[in-house]
Amino acid sequence: MSDEYILVCVAWPYANADIHQGNVTGSYLPADIYGRFHRLQHNHVLMVSGSDSHGTPVTVKAEELGKSVEEVFGYYHDRFLQLFQKMGLCYDLFTHTDTENHFQVSQDIFLSLLENEYLYRKVTQQMYSPITQKFLPDRYVEGTCPKCGYTRARGDQCDNCNTLFESAAELINPHSKIDGNALELRDTEHFFLDLPAIAEDGLQAWLHDEDKAHWRSQVINFARNFVDQGLIGRAVTRDMDWGIPVPVEGSNGKVLYVWFEAVIGYLSAAIEWAKNNGTPDAWRSWWQNPAARTVYFIGKDNIPFHTVMWPAQLMGAKGLYSDDKTAHLNLPYDVPANEFMNMEGRKISGSMNWGVWMLDALERHDPDPMRYYLTAVMPESRDSDFTWQGYVERNNTELVNNWGNLVNRVLNMTKRYFKGIVPDPGELTAKDHELLTAVDEGFETVRQLYDGCKFRAVAQENLRLSTLVNQYLEETSPWTTAKTDMQATARSLYTAVQAISGLKILWAPILPFTSQQVHEMLGEDGQLFGQQKVETYQESRKSHVGLTYDGSTAVGDWTRREIPVGRQLPAPAPLFKRLDDSVVTDELGRLGNPS
Repeated sequence: MSDEYILVCVAWPYANADIHQGNVTGSYLPADIYGRFHRLQHNHVLMVSGSDSHGTPVTVKAEELGKSVEEVFGYYHDRFLQLFQKMGLCYDLFTHTDTENHFQVSQDIFLSLLENEYLYRKVTQQMYSPITQKFLPDRYVEGTCPKCGYTRARGDQCDNCNTLFESAAELINPHSKIDGNALELRDTEHFFLDLPAIAEDGLQAWLHDEDKAHWRSQVINFARNFVDQGLIGRAVTRDMDWGIPVPVEGSNGKVLYVWFEAVIGYLSAAIEWAKNNGTPDAWRSWWQNPAARTVYFIGKDNIPFHTVMWPAQLMGAKGLYSDDKTAHLNLPYDVPANEFMNMEGRKISGSMNWGVWMLDALERHDPDPMRYYLTAVMPESRDSDFTWQGYVERNNTELVNNWGNLVNRVLNMTKRYFKGIVPDPGELTAKDHELLTAVDEGFETVRQLYDGCKFRAVAQENLRLSTLVNQYLEETSPWTTAKTDMQATARSLYTAVQAISGLKILWAPILPFTSQQVHEMLGEDGQLFGQQKVETYQESRKSHVGLTYDGSTAVGDWTRREIPVGRQLPAPAPLFKRLDDSVVTDELGRLGNPS
């Protein structure tokens, strides 16, 4: 498994609001778990994303606050960086879309599509506000969905039934989201992506290829049905003054539509990362290497854009950055989109303050217990529900009582009976070998689960293995044998220490902070994963701050390291804190009323 090139692409958050637990468990956390796992495999991981600064929600927020768009997205971009550092998300680059590099790459793809005749001009009717005397982007328009009757459908998509609209004119009773005023249709010319032609030229066949067997059924079935039902051309430009200018003469006042350019960020971020590292062509190892794997972590509302639209853009831009004019950049290897997470039985809502605002929550809660709970209830195949009672119970029963208690009592008994020195076990028994074999075999089982993005199952398997070690201790009872047979006590604790050394690695992608703590309490040197850092870059339109990762000093391996006899172990400390039920009352008291 080692020496593979793994590109981890993470959904780009709109820089208009703080991030809640549904966002984290939907894409950011699973991406980090997957990336950390592959780093332990010593694969070449590149994990990229950034703030979406051109999305209409950002401009809407700016107008609501009476601030410039730059001020708004800069404020939230900074808060994203703070959160991701606290959560331990190992981005090789977390940037944003308002950079010279992203402008250039987005325009290059546009021009490549135009050259390959997959773009065409079309006069269409767009919603126009007589009050403000300007065309409104589709996301400034709300109305009733003609398909499902949802009354807050956007001008380009209904979030309730995922129907995409060619024009906001398809909505019933469309009105301005800003001021509620009625709108009228006026003619305007735009560029459209010829999706039917790209589907015929390879997109449809690619989606039906048998190599999609590892895709989640709800993802691949949706994508196939979406294309099989027939595609229509989709506008890739809009009448706006904030965004990436259309690189065609006579297109003043028009910018690239955000749905079109935001996904290009996965490519532009890889290129920016390579430039920042002084290796400008390094990005090609992930994008032009046929053996590389590109995995996109998104929520289910973004499935059509990542399984249909973005692959269509990549296919249509064949010849881009290549001497081979028939070649296109790598298509997705997998799109393990998660379903939605609710909270206490209700939909998460920012306007109603119904959610866990993660930057705020991490002022009161440690990151690993939060990472663990969000993994344990991750909406991998169906919608899930976050409850504070569930968080407290899983923290106490699964982290504190099982894994944390195992580490704590083994290391404390080693300190009590052997002054913290790893004892000489003598000859191991069949029972000892059986336990260590179970842990070692767990590496292959857990490897397959991590690689298949089945992170809930990973947590359960790790707990099962931890339980085996606890059962072993109950059976060997080193606290009893210490009164009569110190050799048996030495053998039991030595075996348990070795098992913990393996479990530490199995847990590390989900619990990086406490796994590092166990690593150090076992007397091991160095950082399992390396270091995160925030850097300022000067190569864009203006200097900007981004999150980066340096794994050059990482010492983690996907194997159980033997802890040598005679090693003096540092003083142990608890990994997790037991939570009182008052946490539930306190946290629910911070919420709004969703009814």
